[in-house]
Amino acid sequence: MRLAGGREIVLPMSRAVEISFRSLKIRFGRSLITTSGVVLAIAFLMSVWSSNEIVSSLRSADKSEINLLLQKNGIETGVTEAGDASAEAMSRMQEERSKQTWLISLSLLVCVVGIANAMLMSVTERFREIGTMKCLGALDSFIVKLFLLESTFQGLAGTSAGSSSASR
Repeated sequence: MRLAGGREIVLPMSRAVEISFRSLKIRFGRSLITTSGVVLAIAFLMSVWSSNEIVSSLRSADKSEINLLLQKNGIETGVTEAGDASAEAMSRMQEERSKQTWLISLSLLVCVVGIANAMLMSVTERFREIGTMKCLGALDSFIVKLFLLESTFQGLAGTSAGSSSASR
């Protein structure tokens, strides 16, 4: 905050965290909708990563029975029936990896867009509150800090809920 004499009063970070957390509690319904989108995107991301790790560990076991089961389920192992790696199988595995990368990128994009949308709506809803803070001398950096903290809390809540729901 800036005083009339040109002096600045800086609110401590703990106060900024408190204000941001209170703002999330006040707008709980909207925050819940946004956070649920983040939860679903992170749960999807975690399931993709988990399935990739499981398939990767099964491939590295390099047992013919496991390779046969993987191939029956449509998962490329990179090994032909003769036991050698074919170029066609390797290209299909690379194609599968690129699909997984796109899925991961899209789920992260959903998270970012959801949180950005929530913050834009929050600024639109709270323009009077922002104006009041500015009239009372709040610096632009303080107001930006409040919104960044609020979006961080929303992202962390969604990430932890999505990670825990995917691991069950």
